[in-house]
Amino acid sequence: MTLGAMQDFPLRIMRLMDHAEREHGDREIVSARSDGTTFRTNWKEAAKRSRQMAQALEDAGVKPGDRVASLAMNHDRHLIAWFGVPGMGGVLHTVNPRLFDDQLEYIVNHAEDRVLLYDRAFAPLVERMKSRWTTVTQYICFDDEFDSWLEARDGNYRWYEGDERDPSGLCYTSGTTGHPKGVLYEHRSTVLHAMAIVAPDIFDLSARSVMLPVVPMFHAGSWCLPYAAAMTGLKLVLCADNQAERICRLFNEEGVTHSAGVPTVWLSLIDHVEDSGAPLGKLDTIIVGGSSAPPATIRWFREHGICVKHLWGMTEMSPIGTVGAPPANWDSMNDEDQVDYLSRPGR
Repeated sequence: MTLGAMQDFPLRIMRLMDHAEREHGDREIVSARSDGTTFRTNWKEAAKRSRQMAQALEDAGVKPGDRVASLAMNHDRHLIAWFGVPGMGGVLHTVNPRLFDDQLEYIVNHAEDRVLLYDRAFAPLVERMKSRWTTVTQYICFDDEFDSWLEARDGNYRWYEGDERDPSGLCYTSGTTGHPKGVLYEHRSTVLHAMAIVAPDIFDLSARSVMLPVVPMFHAGSWCLPYAAAMTGLKLVLCADNQAERICRLFNEEGVTHSAGVPTVWLSLIDHVEDSGAPLGKLDTIIVGGSSAPPATIRWFREHGICVKHLWGMTEMSPIGTVGAPPANWDSMNDEDQVDYLSRPGR
């Protein structure tokens, strides 16, 4: 360290969890699980369970730099893996269950995943692929084994400390020719990306926010939202099935202010609201990415008093690349010009 350097420490993901635990420990994390139940926890408890997971992985023989795969939707147990794996120096490989079997065979073997965590809903897929996954030595079902696996540890664990440029996450993109290509994220790049996306012109997140990310945790790093959530200490609401009726109910019951997803998600939500007359509660901002949002979708949400943030990115970009943030002359633009501007996910 250079004499006089200020607060010079490695930008590792676990600093985000340390912050959430210390400053926002009682802030709620709500998980609407696939079995229809709702589980409630908070950042303090999530930090403890992340440490327990780090212990469990070390006991299983996982070493820093080893890959641990997840085949799962959005829920509290999956969130623990997002911190427990990098917390012991491992690399979390979020696997997209929508890929073809040949692609799943390739990416798991290419990544040389040691452990695979999966939802019970994907058990048939896992059983079908086990003989083709040659590097996986341990399978753990989130629904049936994960809790007891963690509870066998006391959580008295110090995070693995390494270089901020160590790998922390792995995501394969299928938007390419040939086999899916692996994108390896670093602790430093991930922390900086989380810091960037909470800005007002991007996701506009703070400790007062209540975020329900519809974007899957297996897709493009879930737009870095789990880490941005820890950075801000916001209330995080996770939904495992992402059906429009359930999402809308969570909006109202949990006071959701922010949500993020692809255009088809919002089209389904619009249909549900139009058919049922359901209110959208305190929803203030939606984030649209994945593909361009139709102007009619943008206009519908604006008419309901909801701010639309339109973004573009790639898995290779962590993934946010550009955002159609309002320019300086926004207030002088008429409605038609504003909608036209928002229809472009960038300037």
